[in-house]
Amino acid sequence: MAEAPRSFRVRGAGRPQRFGVAAGSLRALLRKSCRLLQVPLPGSRLCLYEDGTELTESGFRALAPNSELVLLGRGETWRGCASDIEQLLGACCERRGAVVEAARTLLAGERAPGRQRLLADLIHNLSENSQAEGKEQDVTWFEGLESRFKNKSSYLRYSCECRIRSYLREVSSFIPSVHPTARDEYKRIIDLMSDKLKSVKYNGCYFDRREEEAARLCTTEGWFSLHLHRSHLVLQGPFDRADCPCRHSINPYSNRESRILFSTWNLDHIIEKKRAVVPELAEAVKTRDGREVNWEYFYRLLFTVENLKLVHIACHKKTNHNLSCDKTKIYRKRKQTQEIP
Repeated sequence: MAEAPRSFRVRGAGRPQRFGVAAGSLRALLRKSCRLLQVPLPGSRLCLYEDGTELTESGFRALAPNSELVLLGRGETWRGCASDIEQLLGACCERRGAVVEAARTLLAGERAPGRQRLLADLIHNLSENSQAEGKEQDVTWFEGLESRFKNKSSYLRYSCECRIRSYLREVSSFIPSVHPTARDEYKRIIDLMSDKLKSVKYNGCYFDRREEEAARLCTTEGWFSLHLHRSHLVLQGPFDRADCPCRHSINPYSNRESRILFSTWNLDHIIEKKRAVVPELAEAVKTRDGREVNWEYFYRLLFTVENLKLVHIACHKKTNHNLSCDKTKIYRKRKQTQEIP
């Protein structure tokens, strides 16, 4: 005895419109769907919308009425909701302006807070002008900044320099805690570090997308995320992870809001500055006993990406890192002198 026809919602891959189709068997459903959506029957098949599982006769019998199905032609694939997301991403890249306008129209009439947030975030992320560099090309980006900044890279370079300068001030503020007999040497090392930082312009290159690839932490477009340089992987995220578990990324060059949000990202010291590096430097100066402190090692720990990782505020772990300086690098190795027989 033939099964009574049941209704299903059928759509084609890449087609948002759904059609109601009633059938009592998989073969009949497939035939009707192909005719309705004008897909050649040979090589066609039906799958579940949610996860792309291909339908069999037994699977068809277990289907609930009004289940959503996708009709695939020869060579087509469907990976469930991921396929819809891929299509949305494609539309966002290829028809950005149209997507933004459509999202604004939907947002104007939307009342559900969750959907409002999704639409607002979509509009924010697509309403970007990252290619613009000068003030005249993106006036809004510069709102609230001093008039001396004429392009985006110069401001972001300055923001990085400010962070590095603040680290130097913290090292200097530790002077009262240094043993009195070691303070002059500690100050001398600070002067050496200061001179070194001036020579490299306080490593402002890290945030400057115009810099050479090996010198910056971002892509040429201005994205800060886990990405591959020609010769090395730029690692960002928590100090104890090889990458960011949340895949955080940001482009402060894109729009004003992203520029402001980027100021909340941290340049985190892997070996902690206050708990480990600065106290170890003070101790090394105090107990040097004729040895020469390897100030350049401490310089790299304090001011360079050898010991700094850019991390989103939500992934910034403020707990004790329980990491210490390398004892073998604290002092310079003495040159071996050979006695002449």
